[in-house]
Parts: sequence; C-alpha cells; structure tokens
Amino acid sequence: MSITSKRINWWEPQIGEEEKALLLEVLESNFLNDGEYTTRFEQMLAELLGCKHAVAVTNGTSALFLALVGSGIGPGDEVIVPDITFIATANAVALAGAKPVLVDVDPKTLNISPAGLEQSITSHTKAVIPVHVSGRPADMPAILSIAAKHDLIVIEDAAEALLSKLNKKCLGTFGQAGIISFSPNKTITTGQGGVILLDEDTLEVRLRELKDQGRPVRGTGGEDTHDRVGYNFKLTNLQAAIGIAQLGNLPARIVRMKQNYLQYLEKLKDIEELTLLPFNVENGEVPQWVDVLTLRRDELIEFLEAREIFCKKFWFPMHTHDPYLMPDENFPNSTRLAAQAFWLPSCFSLTNADVDLVCNYIREFFGKN
Repeated sequence: MSITSKRINWWEPQIGEEEKALLLEVLESNFLNDGEYTTRFEQMLAELLGCKHAVAVTNGTSALFLALVGSGIGPGDEVIVPDITFIATANAVALAGAKPVLVDVDPKTLNISPAGLEQSITSHTKAVIPVHVSGRPADMPAILSIAAKHDLIVIEDAAEALLSKLNKKCLGTFGQAGIISFSPNKTITTGQGGVILLDEDTLEVRLRELKDQGRPVRGTGGEDTHDRVGYNFKLTNLQAAIGIAQLGNLPARIVRMKQNYLQYLEKLKDIEELTLLPFNVENGEVPQWVDVLTLRRDELIEFLEAREIFCKKFWFPMHTHDPYLMPDENFPNSTRLAAQAFWLPSCFSLTNADVDLVCNYIREFFGKN
C-alpha cells in the first residue's frame, strides 16, 4: 500500500464563521469579562445536560477544585481518584488541601474499580471522583451505592464526556456535582474553560462566591459586598461566545464521533492483537476518543506516524508521577494496561474514507490485508 499524502491528526478543533460573528458581538459590546454571554452559555448547558445549574469557570481543573472546596473538602480529608486519569484530577484535590488516594482501575473499562474504591475508604475519606475516561461511563450505580453506604460526596470528572449518557442520563449529573472541560481537545472548546453541573441551590451560591472573589452575584469591582472568601475563576464573554457557537455544531459532531467508533469496531474486530475498549453508543455513550490496547503499541504508532497518521499514547498512571509516587504492585491493572493503551484518530472532522484509511494501515501492520 502506498504512503498517504494526507495528514490525519488524532484530534483538531474547529472554529468557523459562527464563532467569529459572536466574538465580534462581544468586542463591539465592549464588555469582555464574565457577563451576559457567560450566563447564556451556562443556561444552554444546564438545559442541554438536564441539570438545574451550570457554573462556568476558567477550566476543568478549577471546576474540580471549586466543586471540592464548595462541598467542604479541605485539609485532613482524603479524596479517592482513579490511577488512570489526567493528572489534573489529583492536582485539584491537592489544590483543595486534601489528599488524593489512588485506586486501581477496572481492566475492562480503564475506569475506577468499585471494589478498589470500597477497599480504600478510611475514616478520613470524604469524597470520590469517578472519571469517565474517553467518555465511557464509570460504574455509577455501584459507586453511588458505595458512596451512600459510607456517606461520601461524589464529584464526577466528566471532562471527556460531554453528552455521553448512562441510562438516558448525562454523565456529570449523577453526583453532588460534575465537571466538563472545554479545552481544545474536547467536543466543543472555548480555548480553555470548564463548567460545574449541579442541582443544589445552596452549593450553586457557594460556587459563584468561590469563582468571583466571594460575591454571590456578579459585582461592579467597586463597592461590592464580599461575605465569603473567593477567588477569580471566571469564564469571559469572549470564551462563552465561542462556546455558544460551538454548541450549534454539537449534534453533528456527536453523530460523527459515534460513527468513528462503530467504523473502527467493524473494520478491526478480527485483529486478535488489538482490543477496542467498549462503548455502548446505542445506549447514549459518546466516544470522545477511541481508545485501544495492544502489546505492540509503540511499534504500531511509529508505523502509523510514518504514514502521516497520528495517534496519542495514554497518560502514565498517576502513581508513577513524582508528586503521587507509589509502588507498581499496588496498581496491577493500570501498570499493565497504560503501557498498551492509546487513542486512535477520533476527531469529528474525520470522514469515512479517513477512518477506512487508518484501519487499512492497521490491518496491514498486523498482516490482515
């Protein structure tokens, strides 16, 4: 097979005329800070995702931090997080002054193991952060049951799970709070940005205080009342305008991302050395990224890159990073599987022909053509 002349990226954002038009509106309004466009974006997200409140903030990491602090998590507390996740999950816990407690993953999903979760609970455990890796639901029924049994707060890291559903309910809306990220490698982007999803009115007030220097409502920057300690984690009108425009393209992007997964599954299902992690797209799960396992990962990625097809290796397990260093033997699943895991090209801009081309080269690599 000849080498392709077309570059196929793992992911790429798309910005169009709708974003430019709304940005121009904001610029012409001369109010660039957190304002009416931010509020509009929040309202659209809450309605779309089926929750009462959506609080837009600077990024997914700050969303997790604020959800933790707003829920009363702080020094002396332990928060359980999975060993396979982006480091921001644990960093948000550390920023809140609490201790991240790492738990091994379920080898079938790469999400947190409910059994490992329950075994890691101590008298200091106050919360758990299930991460929906690549948009694949963690075992929320089991996690919620364990949390209720031990009086734990559940804060979902749904950074990669916009509009992915479990039993017709959006991920990020099962726990006391959930967060979504709008960084450039997500289904919609605001450059940087995030949102906290929740139903509880009292927590919503506290989150707005925390994101805006202790003010429960948007202030003037002058003679405002600051009854509580807060910070500055606002999402600007400029960012929100981009997000509003991006939401208009969301349905088509979701359809394309599901098609990517189904096409990969059909074309690669007979390759025994390659395992696609499962998505139940018929039940509403949305593959943010298509993740696969193979013992020949690095060799395959090199083969594809030589043909201008670019994949992305999984994160290193959390326990291998210096701030959270722990022995490999405590995490047999993540230690074994993270070294095999990577994401295939997954962007909503891919065509059927693009996915076919990727599959053809993978089949060639494994001698299946």
